Amino acid sequence: MSVTKTAEAVCIGHPDKLCDLIADTILDDLLYEDPSARVAVEVMASGRRIIVTGDITSKGRPRIRESVRYALAKAGYVPWKFLVFVWTRRQSPDINAGVSKSLEARFGDDTEFALQGAGDQGTVYGYATAETPQRLPLPLVLSHEICARLDQARKDGTITGIKSDGKAQVTVRYDAAGRPVAVETVVVSIQHDKTKDLDELASEVRTLIVASACKPYLPMSADTEILVNPSGLFTVGGPKADTGLTGRKLMVDSYGGLAPHGGGAFSGKDASKVDRSGAYMARLIAKTIVEARLAVECQVSLSYAIGKADPVAFSVDTLGTGEYADEVLAKAAAEVFPLRPGGIIDALNLRKPGFTRYSTYGHFGHPGLRWENSFAHIDALRKAVKKHAHENDADR
Repeated sequence: MSVTKTAEAVCIGHPDKLCDLIADTILDDLLYEDPSARVAVEVMASGRRIIVTGDITSKGRPRIRESVRYALAKAGYVPWKFLVFVWTRRQSPDINAGVSKSLEARFGDDTEFALQGAGDQGTVYGYATAETPQRLPLPLVLSHEICARLDQARKDGTITGIKSDGKAQVTVRYDAAGRPVAVETVVVSIQHDKTKDLDELASEVRTLIVASACKPYLPMSADTEILVNPSGLFTVGGPKADTGLTGRKLMVDSYGGLAPHGGGAFSGKDASKVDRSGAYMARLIAKTIVEARLAVECQVSLSYAIGKADPVAFSVDTLGTGEYADEVLAKAAAEVFPLRPGGIIDALNLRKPGFTRYSTYGHFGHPGLRWENSFAHIDALRKAVKKHAHENDADR
């Protein structure tokens, strides 16, 4: 029996994604001066106003308005047309105390990475699937690819008369074995000039964007339904049409709603917040398990308590596709990968700036990222799995 799966993505000028871009631009600017900066900023964009608020504790000087204007220009907007309001404060001393000296350290634990506690409580998830080279669900990969191509077409003039607010949604049909077999429906909405001919726009999007995006993965057929601006005109967009907020596109940032999300946003947060660092490590673990051919699909969950270094829970779920018991894979992963926040930050080099690059088109699936570098850990993981599988058999 076949099933369908759907995911969406958004362009760089979508109001919510614009807020994520601004938040991460502020974070990056602070990390350039102070790699130990504690940052948790939230952004709202409404009409011609950009509002920035949150917690910042840094040795550097925040240049928030400059960061906002830089991000606006990068997203295709005219910075001087916006008013910027800033209300920030330092991180709570109670939270800072728990992050700077963990519960374990307060009780005398001096082992590696015991000092730093988690910056918040909660559960984060990592996911990987063998169905694409990126180890992400195909509908999400295609949606991101379409949005990236729309943004590029606007910048290089391949399609004239379009603006930076837009989104894409892709529905893929899977066979009974779980293999993607057809692109069923593609929905694209892109802001445009009032003078843009809508029939011409629809034709350009179908041929230059959608067809070329799908071709390397699963070419469209005559039965593929492509809807371009199904609501009709889309001449008013961005914050003028819809209020934007940081963290409102969580599924776009992660797995398209086709795997769990803990609910915490990534953007605007330094890596002491496990919403970000823990989710990145969970993704690396899941992807390594799939790349090592220990499972076709894998879901990892990590739960933390604020101020505590060790996770309070860690599990691996291969959704029935694992070569070994999930318990064995979890024990092996805990041996190979650091799970304490300090260890994660060190292993993934998360004190360096550069987060702005991932605030559009998802935080996963991009080559060159340390939380995507699964091949570096395959041999160690396989060795650990064999050891724990042998121990598991001996205990029976």
